[in-house]
Amino acid sequence: MMAESKVMYQTKAVNTGGRDGESKLADGSFSVRVSTPKSMGGVGQGSNPEQLFALGYSACFNSALEIKMQQAKIEAKSQVSAEVTLNTDPTDDGFKISVVMEVAIEGKDLEETQKLADEAHAFCPYSKATRNNIDVAVKAVAYQ
Repeated sequence: MMAESKVMYQTKAVNTGGRDGESKLADGSFSVRVSTPKSMGGVGQGSNPEQLFALGYSACFNSALEIKMQQAKIEAKSQVSAEVTLNTDPTDDGFKISVVMEVAIEGKDLEETQKLADEAHAFCPYSKATRNNIDVAVKAVAYQ
């Protein structure tokens, strides 16, 4: 018998205008102008969904990494970057995204960093949500 999940937090975002509009949280605490990138023919005078996804994924992943570091009794600074790419999808003439996560831990070698990054990837809610849906590469890099 599976344990029932418990809601820890819930939020709601509303968009008007798609890629050339506005996205805001229903509680009014945050809003952002959304704009198609210049490289895709847009005016590029706002954030785009890929940027917003990169911000959220990198924050969530780094929090998962910090939990795994804490469990391993590692006290160090960590940094995670999420490079999100919008690609064409030849299967339906649409689009798909891919992500490269670069993970760095101060004072740790690449092998130990990769081990912790892989553990964080298995634990992170964003990683769970995207697993088997989009290409995500996780690689250790030197801390700078």
